[in-house]
Amino acid sequence: PALKAIITLCSTDDRYADDVHYKGGAVEGHDMLHWGVYMLMANGQPPDPAIVGDGWRELWDRRVGSVWPLTETWLEHQRRDAYWKHGSVCEDYSAIECAVYAAGGWQDGYSDAIPRLLEGLDCPRKGLIGPWGHLWPEFGAPGPAIGFLQECVRWWDQWLKGEDTGIMDEPMLRAWVQDSVRPKPTQVERPGRWVTADSWPPPFAAATEWSLNDGSLDESDRPAVERRILGRQVCGMDGGAWCGEGETADDADDQRAEDGMSMVFDSAALEQPLSILGAPIVTLDLASDRPSAAIVVRLCEVLPDGASLLVTRQVMNLTHRDSHEHPEPLEPGRRYRVPVELDDAGHRFAAGSRIRVAVSPTYWPLLWPSPEPVTLSVFTGEGSSLELPVIPPDAPTEAEPFGRPESAEPLAVVEYGKQHNSRLVTRDALTGRSDLAFHWNSGSDTLFPQGIRVKFDNEAVYSIVEGDPLSAEVGVFHAITYRRDESGWKVRVEGRGRMTCDRETFLLEHWLTTWQNDELVHERTWSKSIPRDLT
Repeated sequence: PALKAIITLCSTDDRYADDVHYKGGAVEGHDMLHWGVYMLMANGQPPDPAIVGDGWRELWDRRVGSVWPLTETWLEHQRRDAYWKHGSVCEDYSAIECAVYAAGGWQDGYSDAIPRLLEGLDCPRKGLIGPWGHLWPEFGAPGPAIGFLQECVRWWDQWLKGEDTGIMDEPMLRAWVQDSVRPKPTQVERPGRWVTADSWPPPFAAATEWSLNDGSLDESDRPAVERRILGRQVCGMDGGAWCGEGETADDADDQRAEDGMSMVFDSAALEQPLSILGAPIVTLDLASDRPSAAIVVRLCEVLPDGASLLVTRQVMNLTHRDSHEHPEPLEPGRRYRVPVELDDAGHRFAAGSRIRVAVSPTYWPLLWPSPEPVTLSVFTGEGSSLELPVIPPDAPTEAEPFGRPESAEPLAVVEYGKQHNSRLVTRDALTGRSDLAFHWNSGSDTLFPQGIRVKFDNEAVYSIVEGDPLSAEVGVFHAITYRRDESGWKVRVEGRGRMTCDRETFLLEHWLTTWQNDELVHERTWSKSIPRDLT
């Protein structure tokens, strides 16, 4: 009862279906091990002797002795069981009675939770979705950033001080509907407009259905055709990050290469702009030649010159087509009607562009590959369709609902060193092996007001050999170094991880190593095989 209000940013209401572990019931190759190794390193960090005194080493020993790789636990729960339901507030929205302000950005991996919270909660609530990555909105990138701190003060004054700030008289949702841009891995700004709604789904959004015909996307059915595709294992490497960090190389690149490895359906060129706000739904009449299979469905805007911009997407493990809790294998050759709800999006397709739906049974590294190469059949016509949440040109909008970004007053000057961000793709044409390497803020060197200097390094490499889904491999490295120049104290913690598979199992390997003043202090290793459960 003492909790009057919250502001939740970049959060999830469903720990299984919408987090770093699984997506659409499929193992999330991009972030599961990466986040697990980061947490292994983070939990093995020492306390600061300048704060806790001479007992810091004993406390450090105790910490390192008690850590374990969280990735092992996550992979032991490949279904949506009690482990994931615990802490997933979607299990009982009615349990939340305090006022809720949910915020995030389209580039972030957690933006889908915001519309679900607005629809599911009965308490006073507001939602905000900007163009940003996994960042505070006052530092929002891609821009425009907003004056979010002022918005927070209005929220707290309303619910903690009892002042009528007018915030609850304003629209329940403000969402940035993004304009068409040329695709590239880093978008500094995303032009668009703020669209407002007093409820979710927006009452002015109209479901508009298109049929997936033989290579085309039309507003009427054509004769049914069976189309087949054998997925290429390297499809997905231009997909960017699942959870973007803002001004890094996290956005999807031009999708033409991915589209060429997918089954595509294109509309005619649009005569007028078309805007959407919500979750597109692609329904597929499909069959698989294997009992375990997955798909990715992408919605793209094809510009007049052929460039393909990713608008939204979704991954689905087809053995989870009816339930994440009780998956069932596919019957090879049997036709299934499968609705795929794509991630929510706010986007304006430009006049002259075409709308494209792309379908593939592979999407590395976001989607961990099926144990065997899959040939997917899609039956076009009446059974396969696209439903778009179209909003009218005169949908409610606000020109500048927020003030200019402001930062909290710093306690002291903080020095930042150079940071390294990169996304590198390499391909060996002889062996067929492709590697995708990510660095996020690697090499950052920060001096904090307390006199402690922190350096962070990281690398995540995703490898696969074309034609061999069992060659999938993820290697992750995280390291953090602390030092105090005045005392000569220096410690370093490294976490490493490797994830591979065979037909029946996943193999996980983890290493945690620490040093003090360049002398080895701790060294722990873990290795575990975990059976695949229809993944």
